[in-house]
Amino acid sequence: MQLPMVLAAAEGPPAFLAEIVALMLAAAVIGYLSTRIRIVPIVGFLLAGVAIGPHALGLVRSQEAVDVAAEVGVILLLFTIGIEFSLSRLAAMWRLIVIGGGLQVALTVGVATAALALFGVSWQIGVFTGFLVSLSSTAIVLRLLASRGETQTDTGRTALAYLIFQDLAIVVMVLLVPMLGGSGGSALDVAAALGTAIGIVAVVLGVARWIMPRLLEVVARACSPEVFLLTVIAICFGTAYLTSLFGVSVSLGAFLAGMVVSESRHSEHALGEILPLQILFSATFFVSVGMLLDLGFLVANLPLVLAAVGGVLLVKSVATAASAAVLRVRPAVVAGLSLLIVQVGEFSFVLERVGREYGLSPAGLGEDGVQAFIAATVLLMVATPWLGSAGRGLGGALERRGRRLGTPTEDTAASAAAGGGAGGHVIISGYGAATRSLASDLATAGVPLVIVTLNPDGAAEAESDGHEVLRGDSTRQHILDRAGLAEARMVVIPEDDPETAQRIASVVRTVAPGASIVVRLDEPADLDALATAGADRLVDATRAGHTALTEAVLGGLAGPRRGPTRVDVHSIVTWRPDPETPCPHTGTIVPVLPSAPGCQECLLEGTTWVHLRICLSCGHVGCCDSSPQRHASRHFQETDHPIAASVEPGEEWAWCYLDETLLNQAEVPSPRR
Repeated sequence: MQLPMVLAAAEGPPAFLAEIVALMLAAAVIGYLSTRIRIVPIVGFLLAGVAIGPHALGLVRSQEAVDVAAEVGVILLLFTIGIEFSLSRLAAMWRLIVIGGGLQVALTVGVATAALALFGVSWQIGVFTGFLVSLSSTAIVLRLLASRGETQTDTGRTALAYLIFQDLAIVVMVLLVPMLGGSGGSALDVAAALGTAIGIVAVVLGVARWIMPRLLEVVARACSPEVFLLTVIAICFGTAYLTSLFGVSVSLGAFLAGMVVSESRHSEHALGEILPLQILFSATFFVSVGMLLDLGFLVANLPLVLAAVGGVLLVKSVATAASAAVLRVRPAVVAGLSLLIVQVGEFSFVLERVGREYGLSPAGLGEDGVQAFIAATVLLMVATPWLGSAGRGLGGALERRGRRLGTPTEDTAASAAAGGGAGGHVIISGYGAATRSLASDLATAGVPLVIVTLNPDGAAEAESDGHEVLRGDSTRQHILDRAGLAEARMVVIPEDDPETAQRIASVVRTVAPGASIVVRLDEPADLDALATAGADRLVDATRAGHTALTEAVLGGLAGPRRGPTRVDVHSIVTWRPDPETPCPHTGTIVPVLPSAPGCQECLLEGTTWVHLRICLSCGHVGCCDSSPQRHASRHFQETDHPIAASVEPGEEWAWCYLDETLLNQAEVPSPRR
């Protein structure tokens, strides 16, 4: 078995590996730079594609492989968006989908056809060009809305409704293109295809209502992340594939698959598991679009490309605004929507290739028309974040004008509702013996809380106890975000596995640096690793009673509880010396847990003390030299632990017994609340 492996290694890396490395490296570097200069990462990915594509540096030439990965990205993106929409929410949008979306497509095609007719272009080519222009980029628009948290806003819902209709319209457009080219197809064929597509959608939604929740419940009870993830992926790609067999676009199929999963109580868990894959492949999609741009053609034919961009902006924004106005959509939403979906979509590339087979080209300009179409499309995609921001700004100005005139706006109430959450809640990871009584005590004390758990039985029990429950993996940032991590006062992590506790704490500390983190472990912990991950408090079950977790949590919520002569035994002491200190013994300082609420020996002897010091090597709490017994100094004499810190309120110094040196604490760059 060794010889083939050696020979394979000697052949060198596969040819495609260099291109994958170039693609990922360019996406990561340019995406990072775009984030640093406050540009939406989507733009960075598009620019990365332009840079490494065959028309620029030529680092990636296997367009087919990239296209496959991009297709996967579109499927996963639409699937994750679908999870966020329930059937009832979609049903409530039917007017926006059918009437609004239908008018938008019809008006765009009509205006484009009429405009091109003025230049002598035949109506067949005008309709074909209108088809291309009428489709928007579902991937870019929904990704942009999701990144800004605007998916559930009025503008976001209206945009989604229009995009859903466009994806349905693709079915009819593909069938009409041969007819426009003078061959094949009939009105009956178009009606039959459309009826089939609607029937498939109805079947999928029926499965969502009756079968999928039960299936995911069974899979979730296996408590296997691998099996759950594979099941979710199978649902996503399986549904997209089956719907595509009946003429429905894979993007709409993926969106329907997401809606299938959204009907399950485990939808957030599914979203948290698949989100990392979606981010990876979606980035590949945007890079692949950027690779299509021919910079040489753009420079040589700049007036033609700019004319195409201006024409698309004018035609599509007017058609979109008119369709929304017919539905009496608020002016602010009309403004935002018109500029948000004004770009040309990724499926227009597919439709353009179909038209090419029948002698059709954008505006009838042949190869120049194709290249101008591609260049205009990429430029509009790159400009989408700024166009969306401009539309949002214009909408905001219209809203402010409406308020000055005394006109009530829905966004005012929506904003109040969105920002009216109580906040300051406690997130508890898991629901079992360790947290059952804690949750009850917090509820009794009037402290709002959210239970996050993967265990179906624990989730059902927590719900029956009246607690808010989110089914998902606490190590996933998306799940913690849905639990309101940004507004949480505290996160409680009772885990059997110390490494899992550290991963959760690390995510929490990154996203919410001000939240307090309480960890409970059933085995001795690595305090250094926990402190590095961001934990503030530790309840060591090996030395604490069953009420210790509740005491630690309530104590943390109440703020500092110790008096002049008491310390919190659950608070992890992470004393960091000033790096300029001359003491050579600071290397002995480690995160420690106080051994007792007061001087350990004085408590045993039943005596009192004056001031308290904590050993920064083991956590021993002893009284200072002002006390009769001087237990802190005695501890140094018995153990040779050189440094002890004051635990008195307002004192941040430490003392090295070996050097007889006073040490100052380093400044904390971002103090936690």
